[in-house]
Amino acid sequence: MRAAALRSRHRNSPRPAWRCADAFRQWVRGRPCYLADKGGCGVHEGRKPVEFAHVDCAGGKGMGVKVADQFGIPLCPRHHDEQHGKIGEFRQRGGWKTFQIKYGFDAVKVAEEYWRAWPGRLEWERQQEANDG
Repeated sequence: MRAAALRSRHRNSPRPAWRCADAFRQWVRGRPCYLADKGGCGVHEGRKPVEFAHVDCAGGKGMGVKVADQFGIPLCPRHHDEQHGKIGEFRQRGGWKTFQIKYGFDAVKVAEEYWRAWPGRLEWERQQEANDG
């Protein structure tokens, strides 16, 4: 098989600035796993203790496009893998709907709470308005 057949036909375009909040992602990764009180948290395979989990069901996601960073919550690697359907009882059927049902929470509302609690939010929003204006 030719090498060209293995390469992607299209390169992903960079994410627009309004979708990216690197400092927020870093801040969220400094929080404990949102489901820590439910038990089962764990670090495995040498991964970091908490990962930033994008809440895809918040909207704005498309093929090759992640949802905006403001829709993210902290999950330990085990819960993040379970949410993606890599492990657990929802294996191969991952996704936010089944994950939220199992743990009894609304991921979009939780993500919005983290966004509002982020100390850098107002400055980030001011910068976005200045860039748009």
